[in-house]
Amino acid sequence: MDKSTDVRISIDRAEVDLAVVHAFLSQEAYWSKNIPRDVVEKSIENSYCFSAFINGVQVGFARVVTDAATFAYLADVFVLPEFRGRGISKKLMQSVQSHPELQGLRRWMLMTADAHKLYESYGFSALAKPDRAMEISRPDIYL
Repeated sequence: MDKSTDVRISIDRAEVDLAVVHAFLSQEAYWSKNIPRDVVEKSIENSYCFSAFINGVQVGFARVVTDAATFAYLADVFVLPEFRGRGISKKLMQSVQSHPELQGLRRWMLMTADAHKLYESYGFSALAKPDRAMEISRPDIYL
């Protein structure tokens, strides 16, 4: 039996449980340790958000930063540890990729240290031309 059948995905920013999302991002996520609550709140206000709920409790999250025309960046994807292994991340990704405002984009990007297999199953791959990619990285900005 598919354990993810009781998962509801919402794209309504008003339903995001800021306390849950901030707690995970600031305390558990390797990419955003110590991120201030107001920064998380601002990021939610300015992104497409996908929240996973089981029985009304937020158990997962994904955020897309986009111009809704040519480019999207997938960020802050997580499932709370006690809910992993139930297909929730797959439901989040299916919701992201099927969202009507996110169709026909020329480029999607994301960063991951450990979920390559998940994202590869949705068409992501290593950079085709890494010599063209550049970044400004400030990993300790929230310390």
